Amino acid sequence: MSVNLSTDTRGHPTVKAGIRSKFLAKLWGQRYLQVMALLGVAWMILFNYIPMYGILYAFKDYIGIGKMGDAPWAGWTHFQEIFEDDQMIQVIKNTLGISLLKLVIGFPLPIIFALFLNELRSLKFNRIVQTISYLPHFLSWVILGGILTAWLADVGIVNDILMGLHLIKEPISYLAEPKYFWTIVVASDVWKEFGWGAIIYIAAIASISPELYEAATIDGAGRFQKMRYVTLPSIRGTISILFILAVSALLNSNFDQILVLKNQVNESASNVIDTYVFETGISQGRFSYSAAVGLVKAVIALFLLLFANSVTKRMNQSSLF
Repeated sequence: MSVNLSTDTRGHPTVKAGIRSKFLAKLWGQRYLQVMALLGVAWMILFNYIPMYGILYAFKDYIGIGKMGDAPWAGWTHFQEIFEDDQMIQVIKNTLGISLLKLVIGFPLPIIFALFLNELRSLKFNRIVQTISYLPHFLSWVILGGILTAWLADVGIVNDILMGLHLIKEPISYLAEPKYFWTIVVASDVWKEFGWGAIIYIAAIASISPELYEAATIDGAGRFQKMRYVTLPSIRGTISILFILAVSALLNSNFDQILVLKNQVNESASNVIDTYVFETGISQGRFSYSAAVGLVKAVIALFLLLFANSVTKRMNQSSLF
């Protein structure tokens, strides 16, 4: 690769040209990484930034016919409708209820799993446990939804086991009972994702210096004391970053999962913001109103991100920005 260097009056390369040369040489040395990064940037622009044009739907009276630009402006009308919508309280209650349960139960479990996995001395057993825990993550919610529907039916395996243990007298159709829906959603989500979520913590634990554990051993620390005073403080930054991301996604209730488990009977417990936006926009053709609901959700998520980032920054000096 040839680089043109500017020279001074004596013919020597200038400092600026030298810096440019080093930068281009470094860029060329990282060309494969840069290509992969550019693909990621292109994906983000295509699927995250360009769709932002759809925000304008929230301020228009679009009825699904013709171009969106030709639709008349509606101002804040659709946002006012949100506060007058009778279903919105139930939708927000379901969304926050499911999301908070997932945060409280689903967030610490991967950390605990990674900590105990790190204590296994058998490398072979360690890998077997990791592999088994990862497997559900690779199944789509369409497949898992079918499995759960079969297991939780009147003649499903769950009823067979519970009746065999004399814990229930009659079979229960769990997905037809709204009171069981949150438990089913949270439990199935934790089962599917806790192994995969532990990967980042396992990687963070692997980067801890062995000298810290040796020093703790010399000081007489046991396994749990090493876990508490060495491992946990060392991955505190990773935990903080993932907690911030989890809080910012508090209003996301996993659209795929809810959609495959939802039915008309359990709708009072399963109707969340994502499914409400989907059904209002697609089924009822209220594109502008559903866009307004989605935009309000995005703004609240942004404030949650800023709040969680500020709190973690004050508590342990770890933050996204």
